Amino acid sequence: MSQMSFRWAITNAIDEEMARDADVFVVGEDVAEGGGVFGLTRGLLQKYGELRVRDTPISEEAIVGLGVGAAALGLRPIVEIMFMDFIYLAMDQLANHAAKMRYMSGGQVHIPLVVHTLSGGGFRAGMHHSQSLESLFGHIPGLKVVMPSDAWEAKGLFKASVRDPDPVIFMEPKSLLSSKSEIADEEYLIPLGRAAVKRPGRDATVVAIGAMVGQALEAARELAGAGIAIEVIDARTVMPLDAETILGSVKKTSRLVVAHEAPAPYGFGAEIAALAAERALYDLDAPVLRVAGKFAPIPVGRSENQVLPAARDIVDAVYRVLKGG
Repeated sequence: MSQMSFRWAITNAIDEEMARDADVFVVGEDVAEGGGVFGLTRGLLQKYGELRVRDTPISEEAIVGLGVGAAALGLRPIVEIMFMDFIYLAMDQLANHAAKMRYMSGGQVHIPLVVHTLSGGGFRAGMHHSQSLESLFGHIPGLKVVMPSDAWEAKGLFKASVRDPDPVIFMEPKSLLSSKSEIADEEYLIPLGRAAVKRPGRDATVVAIGAMVGQALEAARELAGAGIAIEVIDARTVMPLDAETILGSVKKTSRLVVAHEAPAPYGFGAEIAALAAERALYDLDAPVLRVAGKFAPIPVGRSENQVLPAARDIVDAVYRVLKGG
């Protein structure tokens, strides 16, 4: 095991997959000589050459369209979109082409495409660079949606995404880029669609995604001081969703809180709440509560903290479900 930053874990995963499979290549704005705006492809041009690490024009529509076409022909493109917010410009390519081609071809054409992009707050970059859109893409049949919570998760999930036969939207929380965790020196993959119990508990279940997993673990440590043991589940993937792990935890604790950065209406938390209502209603001793971002554009600068959830909000929600909601 060795310490590695979230940022380097992504670079390392791309490097290993490019070395393993000559069909893997990277495209995006400034990914070659510049190494990407966040340095996620730094050094890959020098190692693999310009045929496999290529800069593109400033056109998300063209970048993703190139990736879809290359994937349809049997290659495994990794497409970088600098910020999640810019992905709206490629919605036709993603929702109507990448997501539908396997179905429309009767399973004959797969699209092994990874679109990796930076999601959520953490850089105080304002409303056009800080959105969390996981629920939007989780709603589109044919797409897989991944959001890792630390460097270990990032590397294992990224490698699994590259090898997946279907298009994957890989969302990297910006607030975690400089965070570090231990990474196995030997190769490992984390299967898509399998959640992780990050901390066992008996009193309440907290299901979180992305950067909110760390906040949930911080909340768990604070609550432990009061004799309250919450079970923290890292969903890892929005689609496919590991319903069985979540439901198994709810049946054990009888209380459920869901935490995510995106606004609450029609979001990831709403889906988990519906799942619990449909399949674990009589196991619940309190209403399901959601800890989420405010239903507002994310402001610039320090004001960002006024609309994004944090560990304190999770602690408050746990106390509320323990009192019956």
